[in-house]
Amino acid sequence: MGNESPKPAGQAASDAKAIRVIVADAQTIYRVGIRKIFAIEDDIRVVAQAESLEQALAAAGKADADVLLLESAIAENLADAISELLKRQAKLKIVVIAAELAEEDTIEYLRRGARGIVARSITPDLLIKCVRRIAQGETWLDNKGVNWLIDAYRAQAGQLLSGSGKPKLSEKEKLVIAGVTQGRRNKEIAAEIGTTEQVVKNYLRKIYDKLGVSDRLELALYCVHHRLLDGIALKPAVSPAPPLAAASGQQR
Repeated sequence: MGNESPKPAGQAASDAKAIRVIVADAQTIYRVGIRKIFAIEDDIRVVAQAESLEQALAAAGKADADVLLLESAIAENLADAISELLKRQAKLKIVVIAAELAEEDTIEYLRRGARGIVARSITPDLLIKCVRRIAQGETWLDNKGVNWLIDAYRAQAGQLLSGSGKPKLSEKEKLVIAGVTQGRRNKEIAAEIGTTEQVVKNYLRKIYDKLGVSDRLELALYCVHHRLLDGIALKPAVSPAPPLAAASGQQR
């Protein structure tokens, strides 16, 4: 069927051993550029491309790939996207490509299962080396990322060895908790501490993990019991005026 000629035995063997890569990037110029970088490498093959998270999820479920290069801006919540992608293909090794690298994001991406994090400005030679190392089961981080990871492990170890038994919370995390205990919504907390609603959601996820709680009610009860918020509080929320009907309830 068809007029395709069979591949030479040497080429077929080479393809079988090649590292199979999915490139997921919202910008066409980067997808084309990365494909050209790998085109001249005998041991790397781009087997699928995606310009959206939906396409990346589909490719992860269908393509028999080894490595996924995942642009950080392709999803509003990349940490959740990493978890979802690994549900589709557990053996997939994800490398996040980010325009800007932040400590909290780096640690969260690694915690969710990413195997490497590189800057958008990475050179072609280093990107090729990164893909090869990741395919072999290694982790790829720059020096700053390595230091952040070490600091995170030290903090976790210090928390486990702490005589007080209380988890270590950052000031921002305490402010988020204070907002929750006051009944504030994520949007209101974000406006008060000068960040975005998505960042507040990320903080809450980490707080839940640290404290071993599963929702806002458990978090509030935990904080009251352990007195985690002594000296920490957001500005008091402004109470809305009572409804007219309630205010005149005693009138007949």
